[in-house]
Amino acid sequence: MKSLAELKAIREKALKEINLRDNADKIRVVVGMATCGIAAGARPVMNAFVEELNKRNIKNVNVLMTGCVGACRLEPMAEVIDARGEKTTYVKLDADKARKIVVEHLVNGRPVIEYTIGETERE
Repeated sequence: MKSLAELKAIREKALKEINLRDNADKIRVVVGMATCGIAAGARPVMNAFVEELNKRNIKNVNVLMTGCVGACRLEPMAEVIDARGEKTTYVKLDADKARKIVVEHLVNGRPVIEYTIGETERE
């Protein structure tokens, strides 16, 4: 970078790219990928979400990663956030559960209640 103008141009370009990626009508799947999540098996869970969405050619879902969610005993965790901002938190996931979430929740609009944090905490 040689000038403030160049820095501003870089910033504007980055903001445009972010806006293209994070379209307002998209659903987000956010997978906890901190050390605790990875140790519990979050990487195969994230891969399963991506693979199942690609297999079904679903384009209105962004799969993202985040750091520690703060409930290590419930990892691997993922949150599905719909276009209205409503959040469903899934816990103790594996790749098969992630695939089921894609089919039931993301395709058919029916959250998989037995995998949610509220249901798990009752056990």
